[in-house]
Amino acid sequence: MKIRFLLIMVLMTFTALSLTGCVPGDGVNNSHHPAGFFWGIWHGWVAPVSLIIGIFKHQIRVYEIYNSGWWYDLGFYIAVISGFGGISLSRRKRVKQE
Repeated sequence: MKIRFLLIMVLMTFTALSLTGCVPGDGVNNSHHPAGFFWGIWHGWVAPVSLIIGIFKHQIRVYEIYNSGWWYDLGFYIAVISGFGGISLSRRKRVKQE
């Protein structure tokens, strides 16, 4: 049981550190190389992590300001809606026992 808990904690830590590498405002995108559709999807998935990091680092934002416009917006909102809405699909409904 302890090994399983330790493995889960290591995987969660690794995932959190991996997600912090590509947050909006990290300098990868600029006016000559704006973020596109797939960056929008990625930034939508890591939005909660970006929000927490943005509290401590003011240059990090939830949304990339250097983006390609409508396509970036579409990818961002698809990821946000599917990411947070998909959580409810994995829950089990409890059956009332009489």
